[in-house]
Amino acid sequence: MRRAGPTATYTGRMNSWLWIKYLLTAAVVVVVSEFARRNDKLGGLVAALPLITVLSLVWLQLEQQPVEKIANHARYTFWYVLPTLPMFLVFPWLLARWGFWPALGCSLVLTLALFAAFAWCMARLGVVDLL
Repeated sequence: MRRAGPTATYTGRMNSWLWIKYLLTAAVVVVVSEFARRNDKLGGLVAALPLITVLSLVWLQLEQQPVEKIANHARYTFWYVLPTLPMFLVFPWLLARWGFWPALGCSLVLTLALFAAFAWCMARLGVVDLL
């Protein structure tokens, strides 16, 4: 009969922790979508809150990650959000003209192009290296 050693116990705890993270993070997404379904303005407000980022920072802290890693996560999140913002203006405009899937697809392509251009500019100016 095989005995479970310390590694097996650690692995079991890590798997449990991972499932807790999955469930709580998924719950946040479900709650946001439910708010959006019931009230456009409130849904938009809740979706705009950095809930997933805050949850990620909490996960990193609880996992005892170094302060520098947690700070970098917050800092890079700021820079990565900026080029995604135009999508929230372009998508509604395209949605009214093209329908959901083409509007979403074009918005995503635009976001990727803006992100690439933004990352290139930021690196070129010496502000931050995003790639």
